This record gives sequence, C-alpha cells and structure tokens, in this order.
Amino acid sequence: MSSELAAVLQLAALIGALALVYRPLGDYMAAVYRSGKHLRAERWIYRCVGADPDTRMRWPAYLRGVLAFSGVSVLFLYLLQRLQGALPLSLGFSSISPAQAFNTAASFVSNTNWQSYAGEQSMGHVVQTAGLAVQNFLSSAVGIAVAIALVRGFARSRTGELGNFWADLVRTIVRVLIPMAVIAAVVLVACGAIQNFAGIHEVGQLTGGTRQMNGGAVASQEAIKEIGTNGGGFFNANSAYPFENPNAFTNLFEIFLILVIPFALTRTFGVLVGNVRQGYAILAAMGLIWLGFTALMMWSEVHHGGPALQAAGGAMEGKEQRFGVGASSIFATSTTLTSTGAVDAMHSSLTGFGGGIALLGMMLGEIAPGGVGSGLYGMLVMAVIAVFIAGLMVGRTPEYLGKKIGSREIKLAACYILVTPALALSFTALSVVLSTPPHSILNTAGNAAGHSGAHGFSEVLYAFTSGANNNGSAFAGLNANTDWYNTTLGLTMLLGRFLPMVFILALAGSLAEQKPVPETAGTLRTEKPLFAGLLVGAVLIITGLTYFPALALGPMAEGLS
Repeated sequence: MSSELAAVLQLAALIGALALVYRPLGDYMAAVYRSGKHLRAERWIYRCVGADPDTRMRWPAYLRGVLAFSGVSVLFLYLLQRLQGALPLSLGFSSISPAQAFNTAASFVSNTNWQSYAGEQSMGHVVQTAGLAVQNFLSSAVGIAVAIALVRGFARSRTGELGNFWADLVRTIVRVLIPMAVIAAVVLVACGAIQNFAGIHEVGQLTGGTRQMNGGAVASQEAIKEIGTNGGGFFNANSAYPFENPNAFTNLFEIFLILVIPFALTRTFGVLVGNVRQGYAILAAMGLIWLGFTALMMWSEVHHGGPALQAAGGAMEGKEQRFGVGASSIFATSTTLTSTGAVDAMHSSLTGFGGGIALLGMMLGEIAPGGVGSGLYGMLVMAVIAVFIAGLMVGRTPEYLGKKIGSREIKLAACYILVTPALALSFTALSVVLSTPPHSILNTAGNAAGHSGAHGFSEVLYAFTSGANNNGSAFAGLNANTDWYNTTLGLTMLLGRFLPMVFILALAGSLAEQKPVPETAGTLRTEKPLFAGLLVGAVLIITGLTYFPALALGPMAEGLS
C-alpha cells in the first residue's frame, strides 16, 4: 500500500469517527450547560471553594473568577515544583529552578504546555499527577467556560448576565472531561500505554549497555492531554514515545481525542443559540481549513524535492516508522490547528514548506478547530469580523445572530485578533537582535554562532508563535531552557491566554445587553455556504497580511532555497 493511500484511508477513518460522535457529544454538552441541577459531587466542590453556583455574573465578575482561579493555579503549581525535592515519590529529582518553575506553571495554567525540560528526567510522580495532570483538566475547563459565556452573550438579550463561572468550570470537569478521560485512559492502557508509579530502573538496549527509565501514570495524563488540547508530554519525546503512543491505532485515536471536543462544540453552539445551522456553518469553515492544511502538509512531506526523500517515500527523518509520513502529517496539522502542542514527529525535521504550514496553522489563531473553548470563541470573533466586512460591502449595519455589530463590538474583536501577533512578533524580534538569545539557536548550518539563517529564525518564530497562541509544540533546535526564554515565553503564554479572554468576555457582555434585531430581507444569512466561504477568506487574508513578512524570512525562504 502506498503512503498516500494509507494516509487517505486514515484520514477517512478519522473523519468518520468524528462525524459519528459529533451530534451526541455536542447535544450532551449543550444539556450540561443548560441544566439547572447540581450533582452531589459538584455541590461538595462548591462548598469547598466557597462558591455559590446560582449567582448570575456579569462579564466583570466572570472575568474576575477566571483570573483569580488561574492566578491561584499558577502560584500552586509554581510552589509544587519549587518544593519537589521535599515531596514523596520525587524519584530523587531536585526542586525546579525559579525561572523554569515559573515557565512551567504559566505554561500549564494557560493551556499551552510548553516544556523546556525532559519530563522523565525532571519531574517526580507528585508533580506530574497532582500538578501537571490536574492543570490539564483545569485549564481546559477554563477555556470551555469562557466559550460558553460568549455563546450566552449571543443567545441572551437585554441582560448582562453570562452565567456563573464556577458552575461552568465544575460542570465541565465533572460531567465532560473526567468521564471522557477515564474512557480514553482505559483504551490507551488496553493498547499498551503504561500506567503505574514505578521508580527509576535500568533496562537493557539492543545495541548493548543499559539506560535508566522510569514509569508513571502516563495513560491517564495522555488522555486528558489530548482531550483538553493541552499537549504536555510525560516524556520528552511526547507522543512519539511508545509508552505514550504505542502503535498506529493509538496514534489515530489520539488525533481523534484532540479534535473531538473542539469540533463538537460547534454543535453545542448551534443548540444553545437555537439554530443548529449556525453551528454547521462554523463547523464547515473549521473543517475546510483543517482538510486543506492536512492535504498541503501531506503533499509537502511526501513529494518534497530530492531523490533521497522521494526514494524513502517522503521526508522520514524525524518521524516514527510506526506511523509514517501520512499519520505524522495528520497529527502535525491537527496539533498546530488546535492549541494542543502534542507531537508524534520532530517538527524541526519537517520540510521547509511543512514547517511553514505548521507555523501558519498556529498563526490563524488555532481556530480550525482550535483548542477546547478557545477555538470556538476565536472563530466566533472571526465571524464578527466577517459580517463587519460584509456590512461594509453592502453599506448596512452588520448583524450576527440577531445582534448589531457596532463600534464597541468591532473594537473588542480587533483587540482580540491583534494580541497574539503583537506578542509573537515583538518577542521574536527581540530574540534575534539582542546579543545573548541567538546563542540558543542550535541549528547554525555552518554560520557564525548566533547567526543561523532561515531555519534558525523559524525556530524562534515558532517558539513565540506557539507560546502566544497557547499551543506548546516546538522546533527542536532551540535551547529554550535559559532565563531569557523561560521568562519571556512564560509572559507570552500568560498574556496570550488571558488578555484575549478579557476582550472575549467584554464582547459577550456587550452582546448580552443588546435587544435582538429582527431579520429583514437585507440580513446576511450567516448559516449559508456563502458565509462559511467568506469566513474562511477573512481568516486567511487577515493572517496572511499579519504574518507574511515573518513567514517570508523563515519557512518560505528555507523552502525555496
């Protein structure tokens, strides 16, 4: 079987599985956020945190809940790492340094899961399970809660109330994430992923000699890492490591886990606003971009120029023989078009154009389908921009889902889409012009130290794009475990996560206060294929205008050389 045919068959199986669960999962999540009842376990959690789940919050109160909860999470995870040397089951590892502890805490709380360390050589069982794995649940739930708040902004009128943050957070964890993670972990264990609390032990190697390896609660962390679009791996090699991703089936299963909630949330959106066709329009835009990027990635990796690569059936350097070019391409596209960051291949080893596609996927804002929650609210902001552009074309006040898009709404949307490019491009520029940061670029390609050419520039651009968009994947040729990168990437991740949430919740509050606008003959039909096409065009044009100069200096220059 050719690699192209194998890739197409895997892609078809993946699409079929996603289609099978799309409606039931989307409807179930809509029922969760519509429910007025609290489960016994949820009531116990509310008492522990001192929250009243029935209090209705306007957007400032909702935002305070998001920021307060996330701030406490950063502090807790930072202290847990700093105290690791005194904790049980630390496997003899010392406490994490202040700069790296800050970077890791910011990373996991912001749903980025960027890692400047090798997990199996740095983190004990307590930090991995009570710290990192727990934050995989919490940060994902925060993103979904903010998305649901924005959906309520569209669905409600003449009120500024967006629901209750604590209720949305707890319900997401208890009713959505935990049940799905348990099922996924059982499947992974059955297929060969490890799940234990074994210590460090010596194992023999086929080439002779031994190496140290340690066990861990890997399957449970792998499940929520993918379901919550987190991406942080228990092991340094992430989902390329057999203990995390044993075979071709688990590889496809993990891709399914990455995509299932972001895609299903479009159904939840349609149900909550009372028009499922609106959800299908958003789904169509997301799916079209995802399929297009996947096809381009496969082409660039399979048909890249050069007799050696063509004889190998594609660019196999940096990829697992267990998965091949096709599955690795699907994984790379899915992880960079979501805010996941998990990898089953070395992204630095992608072809010049393949690396550019991965970069561009993050630069879109990771909205196709994006992270859990963040993908939906990012695409809805782009929908607001698209109807505004359409309104300018026909000379009428733009409307979306019965709400007028006025100057306040478009300013908030514009601020949202400008935050991440400003962070990514500013810190990239600083990192290549200052004297010290360029020495972290390891792929110097024969040039003087610190002057690495197009690929080295791509590594730095990829790192800050990944951090600002809360992705977490990386080009491997960059030594990010320095005070500069730990600090700047930590700040980038926090600002890239929570500044957009400020604008999202403010937009949700503004929309919820409006009275609905009656539909007329001149109203743009946003559930039609024409609007889905306009939305895709707006996404690609805005991203292209923003990032083209940087892409031209990095992956495009490398691919054309």
